[in-house]
Amino acid sequence: MTKAVLGIIGGSGIYDLPGLENVREEAIRSPWGEPSAPVRHGTIAGLPIVFLPRHGKGHALSPSDINYRANIDALKRAGVTDLISLSACGSFKEELPPGTFVLVDQFVDRTHKRESSFFGRGCVAHVSMAHPVSPRLPVHLAAAAEAEGIAFAQGGTYVCMEGPQFSSYAESMTYKNLGYSVIGMTNMPEAKLAREAEICYATVAMVTDFDCWHPGHDAVTVQDIIKVLTQNADRAKGLVGRLARDFPREHEPCPIGSDRALDTAVITAPEARDPELLKTLDAVAGRVLRA
Repeated sequence: MTKAVLGIIGGSGIYDLPGLENVREEAIRSPWGEPSAPVRHGTIAGLPIVFLPRHGKGHALSPSDINYRANIDALKRAGVTDLISLSACGSFKEELPPGTFVLVDQFVDRTHKRESSFFGRGCVAHVSMAHPVSPRLPVHLAAAAEAEGIAFAQGGTYVCMEGPQFSSYAESMTYKNLGYSVIGMTNMPEAKLAREAEICYATVAMVTDFDCWHPGHDAVTVQDIIKVLTQNADRAKGLVGRLARDFPREHEPCPIGSDRALDTAVITAPEARDPELLKTLDAVAGRVLRA
């Protein structure tokens, strides 16, 4: 079996990972451009961990400026088998108040400025996104949250907006009335790219506010959410520590095949594939393209 390597993407407020031992930093070169930051390798309770702050040092990158392809490619090159995204979000439900961690199981992509695939002209692939979250990971996350006494909800839909502005009232009410659970700016196309890279993926959506639909949150501001953001970040670090201590040391095959998503995805005939594109796909898709 493959050894498990747990990747952690730190969102807003999570720019380091206390408790990481045997730390070394690596600036991974990616053919897809510059990742958000060098990755930090380390261990927690002996489990290999790879940490990447999504917004870079000092939160220098807006959601639309993040190079999602380079980030996922770098994590793949670092050996990550299982990836947890820690992400701040707004809530559309009274029962998901600020401070709640939502282990989402579905996404709606409303972004429009981002490169959303490693594949394209010269090598076309279509992976399934019917079930975007690898189902083993929320089970482990739920157990860790219970052990740490963190309020969480199992399941829900995360709608990803482009940003960087917060929602208009009309947008917020539309998403609420559609039954979505939370809203954020960063999990798409991240989840899509993780699937193309055959990395098992899950999100911890950490609620900071009720978005502007709520009478008590008629205008969301950064100042309003920073206090909750800081509290959530502290809890998230405890969650990761517990998760790592209890996480399987061997990578568990994904029940829905997200770690073998390319087995039936590549449609371009071998003789029609662009050699230059194939070079950039060496880490992401080398398993199937070299076969």
